[in-house]
Amino acid sequence: MIDKIEQWIHQVNSSYKEVRQSCSVFEEHFKGFYSPDFLNTAFFVVTDEIPKPDFPELREAGLGDFIDMDVGGITYNDTYYVKKSAANELRLHFHELVHVIQWRELTPQGFVERYIREIQDLGYDEAPLEKMAYAIDRHYQKQGQHLSVEQFVRENL
Repeated sequence: MIDKIEQWIHQVNSSYKEVRQSCSVFEEHFKGFYSPDFLNTAFFVVTDEIPKPDFPELREAGLGDFIDMDVGGITYNDTYYVKKSAANELRLHFHELVHVIQWRELTPQGFVERYIREIQDLGYDEAPLEKMAYAIDRHYQKQGQHLSVEQFVRENL
């Protein structure tokens, strides 16, 4: 199933490659949190609908609630997708960029396996990968002290 998900992600990211935008557009907003080099290699797509894999195997694995959840954004490897209605929410972009780092650090296969396991075992709200992203984006929202998100994620996975 992991291979099928990875193939689906590759297909989705490839199909949106022409319309994705570089996260370097957030360099001034996220200065002191994300390096310019990182932002240059992370991308986002503004879309009407958030693409999600909807395979019977995922529903059988107990992930139906996650698949059906209405979200403003989702990350697949180096690219995340945001709904048009949420495209101007800096917090959402900040949050999804945490997931881009997690994908890089864990590898695509490692991220997918861990994320599925966390959602199955603990649910979305208690999944450690999500809790980390929400904690860091809350820190940013409260105008907390600058920190290297890349380093923080590496040290806390």
